[in-house]
Amino acid sequence: MSDDRVSANDTGAAPPPTPSSTAPGPGPTVDEPGPTGSAHPGAAEPGGGTVAIPEGTGPTAPTAPPARHARQVNRTRISGVWVGLILSTLVLIFLLIFILQNLNPVEIAFLGALGTLPTGVAMLFAAVAGILLVAIPGSARILQLRRAARKGARRAR
Repeated sequence: MSDDRVSANDTGAAPPPTPSSTAPGPGPTVDEPGPTGSAHPGAAEPGGGTVAIPEGTGPTAPTAPPARHARQVNRTRISGVWVGLILSTLVLIFLLIFILQNLNPVEIAFLGALGTLPTGVAMLFAAVAGILLVAIPGSARILQLRRAARKGARRAR
């Protein structure tokens, strides 16, 4: 294997490869100076150093032919529904496992009402209540923005 080398003094003659210059690496490497202060015994000036450029990465590197693009499949609403359905099913399975593993009764007091529920069911009700606390104001804001967009579209006509 031959390496293209660029010398710091650029005499035009490429110095012979050394074991340190053929080490694999992600990019160009700078060779360490040898006992004479030069990276290679054939370098013209001490301490000049050379940069090893791996084969095929220089400015004259051959370009690969353009890759053939596989036909891209467009996403549809039905595919989105299927993804949502599968994810919802997985969440439901995890919820059922959680509820079945947490069946110890817990006493619940809310606004003067007392009752006992399994721990998993009580936590499920709490999660649903939290979802509603976020969804109701969010839905109201979405409706408000839609109305404002419709009024803006009517004025633009």
